[in-house]
Amino acid sequence: MVACSDQLVWELIKNNNCFLKKVNGRSKRSGTMRFSVEKGNLRSLSSYKHSGLANSKTVDISCTENNQAVLSTKTASKSASRSASSEIPINKNFKRVVKTIGSHAVDNYYRPDLKNDALAKYSKVYQANRAANGVKAVVPVKKGRN
Repeated sequence: MVACSDQLVWELIKNNNCFLKKVNGRSKRSGTMRFSVEKGNLRSLSSYKHSGLANSKTVDISCTENNQAVLSTKTASKSASRSASSEIPINKNFKRVVKTIGSHAVDNYYRPDLKNDALAKYSKVYQANRAANGVKAVVPVKKGRN
């Protein structure tokens, strides 16, 4: 595989890839919204900044089968055909996890622009895991008028 720049990869995949979801919604101009469900995309937006495919460095927070959270990072390695990735379980208390996310995303100049997005996604994963473990009651969704 040939090594190419992140910008070139984004230009190739931005309009058509298997992870792209186009949803008819309310936006100010076009009326459609573009989402992406690829791994490494924290906000599920189809943009260069958040893309897990186009960027050589990504940060992702996901949930495991046993209701634990995992912080995974991907870095382009020296070999063009492979990428180096690491997964760190984040199952401590909330303040320690915030420090861990900050140290992996910001302190070593990895992806400081994604710190707030990573914290927001961890907050939602944390809430979902608490509901799945039975620690917190699930709030029913209100639908329409009664």
